[in-house]
Amino acid sequence: MRGTTVLPGGPCTAPREGEPPVHRLQVRLPDEVPFAAGGFDAMGPMSRAAFPHRHTFYEIVHVVGGSGVHVLDLQRYEVRPPQLGVILPGQVHHWEGVRGLEGSLVLFTPEFLLGGAGDEELLRRLGERPWAGLDAATHERTDRLMRELAEEYRHGADGFAGVLRSLLHVLLVRAARLPGGAARPAPVRGIAEEFVRLAGRAGADGPSVRECAERLGVTPGHLTEAVRAATGRTPAALLREARTREAQRLLVSTGLSIRQIAARVGFADPAYFCRFFRRETGRSPGDFRKHHDRRAPSLEDGDPRA
Repeated sequence: MRGTTVLPGGPCTAPREGEPPVHRLQVRLPDEVPFAAGGFDAMGPMSRAAFPHRHTFYEIVHVVGGSGVHVLDLQRYEVRPPQLGVILPGQVHHWEGVRGLEGSLVLFTPEFLLGGAGDEELLRRLGERPWAGLDAATHERTDRLMRELAEEYRHGADGFAGVLRSLLHVLLVRAARLPGGAARPAPVRGIAEEFVRLAGRAGADGPSVRECAERLGVTPGHLTEAVRAATGRTPAALLREARTREAQRLLVSTGLSIRQIAARVGFADPAYFCRFFRRETGRSPGDFRKHHDRRAPSLEDGDPRA
């Protein structure tokens, strides 16, 4: 899903039937940079979408007014401005009951980042704390920076892409300084970094540790050592977490059957998937779905039964 862009008016589609729609980053011209910035109104109706959907890009949202709830994966965050939110590619999110929602957004693909892998690691860790309240001073600095990004993007003067990358880098670093932010943990490097990216997409195709090692050109043992040294966890644990998270997203935001969801996250045997899910979450897939029954209609009318 890296670097996906479409022209304005392009479709919001689903990669496979039954999954939440996927919003691809819209650019003004084919040769322009994969970046957009502006207020909710300038970004269009998808910026306030009330139905579950995914992005192929990163979104940073600075909320300065309004009320309601922002739903990101399975978590509900009450809108209490001023706040700063981060939505990662592949996450399922939508807005509920919002009134008077005001603020600005920055949208971009991984390739646009000035700091490359370092900035991606910051974003990944910011995604672990995706909705933060801002004090008055931080709100003022963030508002000023978001306005600069929108103005530079809107005018598109010579060298604007470089300016945008620099301003975006500053925004990420400052966001990481927020209490409980992303600056303290050591960055994930090399093989471990590439594995973390694969694990983040594990729910889509369900690769094993051995398959991941083959893709990265290392042995499973070397991969385990590198990932454990960088993250303190095993590759298998990270893959289980990613597959569980994707299954939870599909249970809550689609009408797919348990059998269909099992296949989506790499389980040929639905019964084994149910045992796996219960072990990881403490609930059966059916119980989990009933407990989080806020699904919107998906693109496929699936039978919610196994």
